[in-house]
Amino acid sequence: MKWGWPLLLHIQKLAQCRPGVWSPRRQIFNSTREDYGTHKTHFGIDPPRLKRKIAATVPDSSPYAAFESRGYRYYLAGNFLSVIGRQMLSVTVGWEVYRRTGSAFALGLIGLTGALPVIAFAIPAGHVADRFSRRSILMCSQIISGCASMALAYVSFTAADIRWIFLLLLLAGSARTFGWAARGALMVNLVPQRHFNNAVTWNSSAFETASITGPALAGILLIHHPYWQLYAIDAACSIAFFLFLLPTPPSKGISQSRTTGFDGLFDGLRFVWGTKIVLATITLDLFAVLFGGATALLPIFADRILHAGPAGLGWLRSAPSIGAICMAVTLAHRRPMQRPGIALLCAVTGFGLVTIVFGLSRSFPLSLAMLILAGACDNISVVVRHTLVQLLTPDSMRGRVSAVNNVFIGSSNEIGAFESGVTAAWFGPVISVVGGGAATILTVLLVAVVWKQVLKLGPFSSLRPEAESVSPLT
Repeated sequence: MKWGWPLLLHIQKLAQCRPGVWSPRRQIFNSTREDYGTHKTHFGIDPPRLKRKIAATVPDSSPYAAFESRGYRYYLAGNFLSVIGRQMLSVTVGWEVYRRTGSAFALGLIGLTGALPVIAFAIPAGHVADRFSRRSILMCSQIISGCASMALAYVSFTAADIRWIFLLLLLAGSARTFGWAARGALMVNLVPQRHFNNAVTWNSSAFETASITGPALAGILLIHHPYWQLYAIDAACSIAFFLFLLPTPPSKGISQSRTTGFDGLFDGLRFVWGTKIVLATITLDLFAVLFGGATALLPIFADRILHAGPAGLGWLRSAPSIGAICMAVTLAHRRPMQRPGIALLCAVTGFGLVTIVFGLSRSFPLSLAMLILAGACDNISVVVRHTLVQLLTPDSMRGRVSAVNNVFIGSSNEIGAFESGVTAAWFGPVISVVGGGAATILTVLLVAVVWKQVLKLGPFSSLRPEAESVSPLT
């Protein structure tokens, strides 16, 4: 024990250190009257202040750093349940509409009903999110979504006109549009900035885990249970998210300097246009999802091509999330990306390649494997894009910029579904999917040529919010 005596001597010196004098323990335990005041314990340490100092010493590289925030834990749990319900609803609506109509175009219309509210309300929703409590907006959106799901359950139970389904999807989509803008801007206020990338990664992990559970559960339940029961489960999940939001801290005070007047509605769009890195990443994700998504056509692939039935549909819908959760956990346990721009381009290229293979496949296991790889590639894109958008945006504009992000990404998912339905109706589902994968790869090449800043993008830790004053749209 050659180290025994030096260690004991060091402990003795620590015990003799006086307040206000530097020592190895000063970062946590040393205190001064100016720092802590006169009300101390008999150890000379104020417990709340000590707790904050200890929390500050948790390494930023910890894969669980974001979970230090109590509000983030509640938010994550509620969001997890909400996504499970929404994924179950998505699978159920697609299967019910397809079984009642047998039309690829009708499946495309489901995507269109989701896109219209995003296009119409996303910019005003971001303006609202920057002026009012983001938590309250999100809570209201969950109540409205829950009511719409209960109405869907009634329509399905009574076998009412299918047009009511599209109308209620419009209502639920409008509520979710306001919720998305508030949700994207709220999360950054729940954790310290140094932990935000970790929070995004775990949020993506929770989303993908729910996206595995929801479709798989829906596929199993659809075998023996009527559609209306699954809509009721989605309503219950929305109410659960509402309850989980109650104990989260209210949003920070938002600057009102640029959030008033009609012109403020478009500040987020001007900011994105003036911040080339954000514009490039959003554009890449926009066209990748617009061309490369095959989700809307999965009922056709499960029924006509792979002959897998509703249970197979559930697993096909879950497969991208299986890949995404594996990638998200991997990213959470690795150090932050040092070259996120190159990682983004490679991930989207891989997404296009596996989409082509999926479109050509006639084997259920191979199709499942390709969708798993597609989800893994897509998760890298989601983490990079969301982290860049939030870290480069001033807090007073995060609601509006999140709304612009939702216009591009949210509407591209739904418009992509409509595009897939239309092209599948014209040329067949295989050509629709394979052509979309090829277009995705072409988009990567164009982005790399037009926005060379993406190739030079450095580590996330080097990013700082851009100035609010951005060049006008010209």
